[in-house]
Parts: sequence; structure tokens; C-alpha cells
Amino acid sequence: MNTIDMVGFIGGACTTVSFIPQVVLVLKSKSTKDISLTMYSIFVFGISLWLMYGIMSNALPVIIPNFITFILAGSILVMKIRNDIVTGKKALNS
Repeated sequence: MNTIDMVGFIGGACTTVSFIPQVVLVLKSKSTKDISLTMYSIFVFGISLWLMYGIMSNALPVIIPNFITFILAGSILVMKIRNDIVTGKKALNS
């Protein structure tokens, strides 16, 4: 593995691991009240674009972390949407 790929993997690992505490907190508390639906919607869309870019350019340091981050952030987004529907909150108001 070359140095450039190593830097990419380390950077990707750091940004990906940063979502684990949020996922754990949401799973434990079952609360997404203080999470912005707009921010997570835009973020998950952006991550999906990075994932597509990585796939199209065949760049594993981009594909692997963005796939994992997509799953983590996407799960928070799904829980946020589900909780907002249950509480009757209007979409994209937070």
C-alpha cells in the first residue's frame, strides 16, 4: 500500500469512527430530538456522492470509509425520520 492510500484510509477511518458515538447514543436513548433532519439529509446525500465517486474512480480509500459512514449516518437519518413521523413533526423543520 502506498503512502497516499494510507493517508486516505487513516483519514477515512477517523471520520467514519466519529459517527459511532452518535449511533450508539441514538440507539440507547431512542431519541433523535436534537438532531437536524436537514443536516443529516444533506450529509447522507453527500456521502452517497463520495461513495459513487470512489466507485467510479476505483479508489478503495474513498469507497470503504464512505460506505461505512453511509450506513452509520443513514441509520441515524432513518431513525430521525421515523421518530419525526411518530411524534408528528413536520419534515425538514429541524
